[in-house]
Amino acid sequence: MTTDTLGRPASTVHTLADTSQPHPTLDIVIPVYNEQDDIVDAVRRLDAHLRTHMPYPARITVADNASTDETVQRAVQLTRSIAGLRVVHLEEKGRGRALNAVWRESDADIVAYCDVDLSTDLNALIPLIAPLISGHSDIAIGSRLSNGSRVERGMKREFISRSYNLILRTAMRAKFSDAQCGFKAMRTDIARQLLPYVEDTGWFFDTELLVVAERIGLRIAEVPVDWIDDPDSSVDIVATAMADLKGCARVGKALVDGSLPVAELRASIGRSRHPGPRVDGVPFGLSGQLARFCVVGVASTLVYAVLYLMLHALVGAQVSNFLALGISAVFNTAVNRWFSFGVRGSENAVKHQAFGLGIFAFGWAVTAGSLLMLHSWAPGASKHLELLVLLVANLVATAIRFVGLRWVFRAHTNDLAIAPGSVPGDGASRVSGEPA
Repeated sequence: MTTDTLGRPASTVHTLADTSQPHPTLDIVIPVYNEQDDIVDAVRRLDAHLRTHMPYPARITVADNASTDETVQRAVQLTRSIAGLRVVHLEEKGRGRALNAVWRESDADIVAYCDVDLSTDLNALIPLIAPLISGHSDIAIGSRLSNGSRVERGMKREFISRSYNLILRTAMRAKFSDAQCGFKAMRTDIARQLLPYVEDTGWFFDTELLVVAERIGLRIAEVPVDWIDDPDSSVDIVATAMADLKGCARVGKALVDGSLPVAELRASIGRSRHPGPRVDGVPFGLSGQLARFCVVGVASTLVYAVLYLMLHALVGAQVSNFLALGISAVFNTAVNRWFSFGVRGSENAVKHQAFGLGIFAFGWAVTAGSLLMLHSWAPGASKHLELLVLLVANLVATAIRFVGLRWVFRAHTNDLAIAPGSVPGDGASRVSGEPA
C-alpha cells in the first residue's frame, strides 16, 4: 500500500482516457459521483467556453470518485469528440479525495475545479486564474458573498452559507468570504506541497485547504461570481454542515496543539510576513507584535491589579506585589508566546516560561524598589497610591519584557523568514491572509 507524506494511504488514480496535450497551462477538474445525467452537458459546455474564451492551453479532467452508474462510461465516450479531455477514476468516494489526488498529479501550471452543475458562470474563469498566472496570488476562489456577485438561491441556502462563513470568521479567524463556492484554482507547485496536509476527503476539503493556506501566509484572491442555485442538487445540507463543524474542530485542534506544521510550511512555501530582518531600519513585524503585546499587557495589568488589591489585606504590600506579579507573569508569557509572537505547540514552552520568570525577577526588583522608596518618602501611603506607583514601575518592566520576549522568540521569527526562491509579500486588497 502506498502512502502520502503524512503516512496516510494514498489515493490511486486510474487514467481511463487521455486525449490531452502534455503540460497545459490550466487543468480544470470536474469532480463527479453518479452524475450520468449531467456529465455530458457539463463537459460540452465547459469545452465550448474554453475553446471560445480561454487564451491559454487548457485541459478538462473528469475526476470520478467511485460512481456506480454510467458516469464514467459517458465521460469516456466524450473523449472521442472532445480534444484535451481526460477521464480518471478513483476507487474510493469523496469529492475532496478526488481533487486532492488529481491536482497533485497534474502536470499543468494551474489546477482548478468547477462543480458539474456549472452553477458558477464560466465568464469568471479568466478572472479566477489571472492572479495565478501573473504570480500575484497562490490560490483564487470564486465568492458569492463579495461585492459585485450576483446570486440566485433560496433563503435556506443563503442563511446556511452566511452562517457557516460567520462561524469560520469567528472560530477560525478566516479572512476569506466564501469557503464553499465550487469554483477554485491553485498554482500546481503550491498544491503539490500543501495538499498532503489537507486531510478531509469530502466537502470540507475546500475549507480546510483555505484555512491552512491562510495560516501559512499564502495569498488568496477572491473573484466575484454570478451563481445560480441548482434546485436538483443531491447534496445533503444537514449532513454536510455537521461534517463541516467536525472538520473545523479537528483543524482548530491541529492549529492549537502544533500537530499541523504551520511554521515549517510558512517558511517553505508561505509568503512570509518576515521577508528580512529589517525594513527601513525597523525589524519587520514589529508593529504587529507590539500592538498584540500591548493588548496582552493591558489584560496582564488588570490581572495584576485585581490580585494585588485582593491580597493586600492578607499579606501586605511587598508579598502581594510578589505574588500578583508572579502569577500575571506566567499568564503574560504564555499568552504573548501564542498571540503576540505566533509560537504554537509545546516545544521549548518550559524554556520560554523560565525566561519569562527571569524577566519577572527583574520586574519584581524594580517594583519592590519602588515600594521601598515610596514607603521611605510617605510611610502612610494608601494601597491605592502604592498600586499607582507599582503600575508606573511596571511600565518600565513591561518595556524590558517586550524586548526580552522578542529576543527569546527570535529563532521562531527567523523560522518564519521567507525561504529562498519564494516570492515576498503579504495579504493585500481583496486578498485573504493573516495580519502581520
